[in-house]
Amino acid sequence: MSSEITLQQMAESVTKSVLNASDRDLEGFQKIIEESIKVRESHKNLQKLVKSYTNSMIQRS
Repeated sequence: MSSEITLQQMAESVTKSVLNASDRDLEGFQKIIEESIKVRESHKNLQKLVKSYTNSMIQRS
C-alpha cells in the first residue's frame, strides 16, 4: 500500500482552505507550489544525471 497522496486527494483537501483564504495566503500558497514544481523538476534532472553517469560507468567497465 502506497503512502503517497494522489492529486485528487490533494485537491479535495485543499479546496475548502483555498476558497476561504485571503489574497495574501493564496500568494504564499502559489509561491509554495511554484517552488515545489522547481524541486520536482530538479529531482527529475538529478535522476537523469545519475542514470546517465551510471550508464557511462557501466559502458567503461
